[in-house]
Amino acid sequence: MKATSYTREDLVDLLRRHGIAPTHQRLEIAHVLFSRCEHLAADRVLALANERFAETSKATVYNTLNLFRDRGLIREVIVDPKRVFYDPNTEPHHHLYNVDTGELTDIAAEDLRISGMPVPPPGMVTEGVDVIVRIRAL
Repeated sequence: MKATSYTREDLVDLLRRHGIAPTHQRLEIAHVLFSRCEHLAADRVLALANERFAETSKATVYNTLNLFRDRGLIREVIVDPKRVFYDPNTEPHHHLYNVDTGELTDIAAEDLRISGMPVPPPGMVTEGVDVIVRIRAL
């Protein structure tokens, strides 16, 4: 992912396109996510948002991240029950997770081949496939 420079107006437009009211705190959280284009855990989003304006609560960050996820603005990547990252890249792709460093990086969708998908139950369709490849040092 590549870091991008967003103006306040860009972020307001982005939130509105996803049906999200652009409050001050939501704009700060969006700025953290989209200006860095990194996979961030909620505690890191909180710390970065509060570097500029120390007024965002932990509850607000979690509620905003869930809202952004529910509206398709970001993806939630659960690498294990205790490690959840928020990804501003919503295009189809997969992830490489370094269990030693905690670093999460993208794998382009075309760089991974999946075969033998199960047939979904009647009345269901496959919405997507998320693959996390875990690596560690020898």
